[in-house]
Amino acid sequence: METEGITIEIPEAIVHTMKLPREQVKDYLLIDIAASLYKQGILSFGKARQLCEMSKWEFQRELGIRKIERHYEEKSLLEDIDFAYSNK
Repeated sequence: METEGITIEIPEAIVHTMKLPREQVKDYLLIDIAASLYKQGILSFGKARQLCEMSKWEFQRELGIRKIERHYEEKSLLEDIDFAYSNK
């Protein structure tokens, strides 16, 4: 069951002063919010990329541009290392 989302209103005067083409404002803000919430640990990687409607690779690239490191628990890191070595 899909639940209602929230809407954030940005006054036209502020949108007008943004140094972005108007058609890019929504996507830019969603990516920025998603990256910020991920960085703070408020959203997982999957939920953050879902928020800005990006693939894993696109969102990973955006995190790299912003110099935001992926959150890895030691267990996940060890599993990834084992997986990498098992596929040589």
